[in-house]
Parts: sequence; structure tokens; C-alpha cells
Amino acid sequence: MYPYRSDCPASLWRSLITKARRELTFAGYTNYFLWLEQAQFGGVLRRKAAQGCRVRFLVGNPDGELTRAREGDEGVALTLSTRIRVTLSELERIRGQGVGARFSDGHAHLSVFRFDDDMIVTPLLTHSVGHDAPTLHLRRHQDDGMFDRFAAHVEELWNRGAPVWEEANGQA
Repeated sequence: MYPYRSDCPASLWRSLITKARRELTFAGYTNYFLWLEQAQFGGVLRRKAAQGCRVRFLVGNPDGELTRAREGDEGVALTLSTRIRVTLSELERIRGQGVGARFSDGHAHLSVFRFDDDMIVTPLLTHSVGHDAPTLHLRRHQDDGMFDRFAAHVEELWNRGAPVWEEANGQA
């Protein structure tokens, strides 16, 4: 556990991304920080997808009412909608290369990042931004445990989410 997401070492994120073989799911509201902290992140995602790893992103709708409400709550100059648009721009560069992306408002106060049987979960506290969120590193050890509960939540959000792009080969 880390008191802040910013305390979670970038090397841990890189290790989890590198080791993942089956699944990489990034269900953060903006996912913006990943593009800043992980060198050549787009290329890594492209390679993972080409190797058969399922790669998915859930992001908030930059024009949505919930996003505007959270921006008022955060009160920071680098708005959520801007951070989401940066992620969408980066994802556009690897569009059609096996990376899926959907909009979801169901995770506005909870980010879940999955790397096969490892997971980083960050519950957002009131009036704080993502890097100030407490952070949990979970590992799957049993059926229907904490890991599976968060994984099921993300699956539901994915299934209800709206494709960022037109469906193409099931990757939206």
C-alpha cells in the first residue's frame, strides 16, 4: 500500500506492464500520467497487443457532465478534460493496433489498473487529484476475493462503456 499514487514507484508500474502476458487494462479516469511516466508507452502497448495481450483503456468522457463536476471539485489548472484529451490523442496514434478504448463515467472516483493477476487500485478522495489517491497493489490469490471484485467491476464498466472509435475488429 502507498499513501499516494505518486509514491508508487514508476519501476513497479513498468515491471507490471512488462510482465503482463494476457491482460493490460487501464481504467483510470484520465490515464494521463502513464504517458508521462512510462517511456515509449505507446510502443510498449503496441508490442503487447501484437503478442496477443488484451490491451484496454477506460477513460472519462472529456465533454461529460461528470467530468465538468469533477473539474470543479479538483480545482486545478490542468483540467480532467485536457488530461483525457491527451490520452485520447496518444491512443489515436496506436488506433487499430489491438488497443481498445471506451468511455465510462462509472469509475470517476476509482481507478483500477490490471496486469494479468496483479492490480493497482486507487480510490479517489474528495477534493484530490489522482496522484494524491491512496494506492493498493493487489495480487489475485483466490476466487471471489478482492481482486476478482474489482476485476468484475471493470468488466461491467467495459461492457457498458461507449466506444471511443467506431468498432473495428472488436477493438473499440
